Amino acid sequence: MGSCRIGLIGAGNVAQRHARVLAGFADVRLVGVTDVLPDACQRLAGQHDAPAYPDVATLLDAGLDAAYVCVPPFAHGPAEEAVIAAGLPMFVEKPLAADLDTAERIAALVAERGVLTSVGHHWRYLPFLDQARDLLAGRSVRMVGGAWLDKVPPVTWWSRRELSGGPVVEQAAHVLDLLRFFAGEVIEVSAYGDGAPPDIDGADIDSVTTASLRFASGAVGTLVSGCTLDWKHRAGVEVVADALVLSLGEAALAWRDATGEGVTEADPETARVAVDRAFVDSVRGIGDDIRVPYPEALRTHRLACAVAQSAATGRTVRLAPAVEALATATRSTRTGFGLDA
Repeated sequence: MGSCRIGLIGAGNVAQRHARVLAGFADVRLVGVTDVLPDACQRLAGQHDAPAYPDVATLLDAGLDAAYVCVPPFAHGPAEEAVIAAGLPMFVEKPLAADLDTAERIAALVAERGVLTSVGHHWRYLPFLDQARDLLAGRSVRMVGGAWLDKVPPVTWWSRRELSGGPVVEQAAHVLDLLRFFAGEVIEVSAYGDGAPPDIDGADIDSVTTASLRFASGAVGTLVSGCTLDWKHRAGVEVVADALVLSLGEAALAWRDATGEGVTEADPETARVAVDRAFVDSVRGIGDDIRVPYPEALRTHRLACAVAQSAATGRTVRLAPAVEALATATRSTRTGFGLDA
């Protein structure tokens, strides 16, 4: 393959970010853009000297090597189905959908057709995760905590539960994904929302949510999510292991153990570039570093939806029996970072 020919489905903020990153790769050609908003589509396409297509079908007929699906949560489903039917590698931005049924349906199609996929959990490419893994080697993860305390993003659909899935699904997905990365699979969730939406017309989401998590490994965890601020205050996780504590977000890892403490900083843009680079390399057949294919992202999406369901109903949610069955085996065999293979 020469240049990797990529089409963008969606022209919003996240699509603009991917377009900017992809434009910096010498082996990528942006073939075209489509969006339900013609002005946004024309604007993004014009910025990258690419054609604007009126719909997904015509874009997919333009001779693509891969497609990026960068649509709002409520719009997921039809675009993925079209890309899968075309047999093309597919990059999907998180969250996978505003609901769980749509993501489960797409996952089944991905498995049936065997298409190459990657999902935009770019935190898995943070350059200090390997250091965190090394620090945790030989230690049991006992407790994890995640926080996303932020503002309401300036898009009309975000504060509507049926359109976004709510803050935990749309905004805190990165945090939940790292909690799974460090502690393994969650088997039980108890969550509470405040039932008070932000002061925005039509808003019906909780302004704050808190959750308790029980992992198959025996670890326990918490999540706090809030959209009551005018700034992004905190987005990150803490990991408590035997004689070690880690604190990390998109820009830094801080650690302390019996021997001392330290901080490793990184440019957040590094991970955003790395997730696209890994996908392009896999499409071209020159790399194999996709860290969150669709089935892995679905596990995080199931967890996010379980937290949202528990908060909405006031009831504890137990996740899939197949995941819960891991508990007995992993509690006796797990010897440190994450879950044993």
